[in-house]
Amino acid sequence: MLGKDTIAAIATGLSDSGIGIIRISGEQAVKIGNSIFRTVSGTAILKKAESHKMYHGYVVNKNGNAVDEVMAVVMRSPRSFTGEDTVEIQCHGGVLVMKKILNLALEAGARMAEPGEFTKRAFLNGRMDLSRAEAVIDVIHAQNEYALASSVNQLKGVLSDKICSLRKSILYEIAFIESALDDPEHISIEGYGEQLYGEINQWIDTLIGLLSASDSGRILKEGINTVIVGKPNAGKSSLLNLLVGEERAIVTEIAGTTRDVIQEMVSFSGMTFHIIDTAGIRSTQDIIEKIGVELAKKYAMGADLVLYVVDTSVALDDSDREIISIIRNKNVICLMNKSDLDPVVREEDILSLFGDHAARNHKLSMIRTSTREGIGMEEFQKKVQDMFYKGKVKSNSEVVIANMRHQEAMREALESLELVQKSIKNGMAEDFYSIDLMNAYKALGRILGEEVDDDLVEEIFSKFCMGK
Repeated sequence: MLGKDTIAAIATGLSDSGIGIIRISGEQAVKIGNSIFRTVSGTAILKKAESHKMYHGYVVNKNGNAVDEVMAVVMRSPRSFTGEDTVEIQCHGGVLVMKKILNLALEAGARMAEPGEFTKRAFLNGRMDLSRAEAVIDVIHAQNEYALASSVNQLKGVLSDKICSLRKSILYEIAFIESALDDPEHISIEGYGEQLYGEINQWIDTLIGLLSASDSGRILKEGINTVIVGKPNAGKSSLLNLLVGEERAIVTEIAGTTRDVIQEMVSFSGMTFHIIDTAGIRSTQDIIEKIGVELAKKYAMGADLVLYVVDTSVALDDSDREIISIIRNKNVICLMNKSDLDPVVREEDILSLFGDHAARNHKLSMIRTSTREGIGMEEFQKKVQDMFYKGKVKSNSEVVIANMRHQEAMREALESLELVQKSIKNGMAEDFYSIDLMNAYKALGRILGEEVDDDLVEEIFSKFCMGK
């Protein structure tokens, strides 16, 4: 599936840094590397170089003049990232020197690699399946420690192993059915439907278990969409400033200071939050403030987490009732703010407006805080962890499905397996089983890249950065 050309690219960031890496991969990689690298003694050694051994020397131009002092390594096929002969040159990390070395490799016969082409070659050469290749970009783009751990698990093949095991079991049953139909005299299928039904139950449980964590997977990968709501002057902007660690929003004693939405991304406790501070929700005749209030309601309805800030020194009113009617079924952490003042609002008052079901379903937590004094922030962080992760994703063996393509393939496989069970219930002939079993087998194969077309492969790897 691959051309015979050799590719090259800068594999590190294109900015001044301590070290830069130029990667060359393909049939002519060693020849090209050998033409531009010389040892300290002036010897062209890479053609005979031992695989995976570093050599100290210089990159030289056509005139034999040194361009940079470098370390070079040859990784011979198939023991390389791409599965092809690969040369990596570690040079000083200046942009100019990295470009000079890359240009020398291109002049010597390599062509510029496309985005993600090294990883694509690893996939096409059988060095990794498609799910592991996709994990590479997830590792690069991970925004928090949970997302990184999940991506590394997928890179290690935790998801691949589960999918391969499922497909192996499905294929065994397909082969058995086909053999029984071809040789009914020697292979009995008496009572086979009931046996297969139980087997499929286990497969369905596995897929449902993987899919049930898909929303957590999205949150891991993209972060928690968090919206701060409350009445004017409750302390919403102070909370944002406290979480961000700087004066991001204007804070005054004047109610209604925030009229537009303010968005920030922050990380703490290994999690990423996309935080939106909104206008205080209240009845107002101010046209601009009205727009801000409507935006606040809109963002609150689409949030993963709502931080409902209540000024406990002021009695609850109709504005609080309106806010709670909007967020009642969301994941809510109610920050009972200004706890350093004499409180007039109790937890029971807030709970009565939410209803008992919110507390029973663990969608509502309440914390006494003071954004002015920084009180309650540690408890707040713990509440978020408990609400979204409950310690589950810390396990090294946890498989969290964040990829929409994987989710779609699993749902399709699930539907096909349920069709097999329906056929068994309806007393259909065994050859009907194999049709839907094969569909499930193919759907799961798409996760690994065994049942995908070239256009999808191109689309996936086009999202990678240059040099990876």
